[in-house]
Amino acid sequence: MRVLVGGGTGFVGRTLTQLLQSRGHDVTVISRQPGKNRITWEDLSRMGLPPCDGAVNLSGENVLNPFRRWNESFRQEVVDSRVKPTEILAKAIAEAEHPPRAWVLVTGVGYYKPSNTSRYTEDSPGGDFDFFSRLVTRWEAAAKIPEGRTRQVVVRSGVVLGKDGGAVAQMLWPFRLGLGGPIASGRQPFPWIHVVDLAGIVTHALEKEGVTGILNGVSPTAVITTNGDFARAMGSALQRPALLPLPGFAVSAIFGPERSVMLLEGQRVEPKRTLETNYRFAFPDLPSALHDILA
Repeated sequence: MRVLVGGGTGFVGRTLTQLLQSRGHDVTVISRQPGKNRITWEDLSRMGLPPCDGAVNLSGENVLNPFRRWNESFRQEVVDSRVKPTEILAKAIAEAEHPPRAWVLVTGVGYYKPSNTSRYTEDSPGGDFDFFSRLVTRWEAAAKIPEGRTRQVVVRSGVVLGKDGGAVAQMLWPFRLGLGGPIASGRQPFPWIHVVDLAGIVTHALEKEGVTGILNGVSPTAVITTNGDFARAMGSALQRPALLPLPGFAVSAIFGPERSVMLLEGQRVEPKRTLETNYRFAFPDLPSALHDILA
């Protein structure tokens, strides 16, 4: 299979590319910079879709970049980095003489309303109560193409854990120094997934002809995992205490009130349809995931 991957040089994209290549697929990355086995977004806009059997988009600016102040400029950058590439790729697929068999977009569980009690499956409503839910709604709408041309899948990802990026990379050194702990009360849900499983779900969606619609990209145990659970598991894996909570006011001061919702609140999300498609998780629980990442 020839697969086109938008955002293929990022944290998740690198893992996805390696997995696809290990399974015998050819990968071309869409990037801002030209290079070997790459095309640029400008090339895609100007020349249309190159021959491919599957297309994926993972593009998006890191929302929790601590070095970027949450202002109108960065807020618009977050939107544009997700919506515009998705629109470009969807338009190219819709106009292609020979469209790919599968089109997979990775968005986020921010689509669902934060709650300590509600449980969400792929059929749960959401999408219009804060910045992030409206962003995901607009993002997914940008991916829509006429039905019948290409099989369409949306993977709503949770917090991605991995060795070379994601949440663990940002939290590792405080925990190594014995300064880690839960964020605020620690009771907020923590919808997580190992990067290998997120790449695995995308690959599964590309390869399996019957898979369509929404898939939740979270671990099967994420629905019962809290931020405090994650902190304790991280401390245990590193053989360090995890007792020092990061106060909520400090999180708000660093990230701003709108962005800090992602850390101070959360969603209990379960991968009901993902499991029904017979995807088998490599890392279904936190101890196995963190052992792999921190070993």
